[in-house]
Amino acid sequence: MTVNAAQACPCGSGKAYQDCCQPLHQGALASSPEALMRSRYAAFVLGLEDYLAQSWHPDTRPEGPYCNPGTRWLRLEVENSSADGDQGSVSFRACFSADGRFHQLAETSRFIKLDGHWRYLDGEAQWQTLQPGRNDNCPCGSGKKFKNAVADGC
Repeated sequence: MTVNAAQACPCGSGKAYQDCCQPLHQGALASSPEALMRSRYAAFVLGLEDYLAQSWHPDTRPEGPYCNPGTRWLRLEVENSSADGDQGSVSFRACFSADGRFHQLAETSRFIKLDGHWRYLDGEAQWQTLQPGRNDNCPCGSGKKFKNAVADGC
């Protein structure tokens, strides 16, 4: 996926990409664990493998690739975030589609500041396959009923 700099940021902040995650993707420092987490979510949406590797703590970073081309990230909801000194955490839910089904990742992520940069350390993740009914709201966050969102190409 590509996004124009003036379009809404994929992280769901409500800001334009150029005023939100793009500067971080281009090397600016994240001001908080939540800012880093949002930029990492946007990087998954946009397939920015290098940024994901760079923003991961080197002690816990697995070998890439990190993005699955068959996964379409749909919506991010930040539930809680905190920082205390050089440590922080963010609890969030992210919906995505893969293999023709909708899924949700609920995670509490831990972040650590390393050499002045926030880095993703690890997280406690819970994965769930969603089974929305025809009249349920679509997991994509469009606000439409599932049947209507699917008919519109969700």
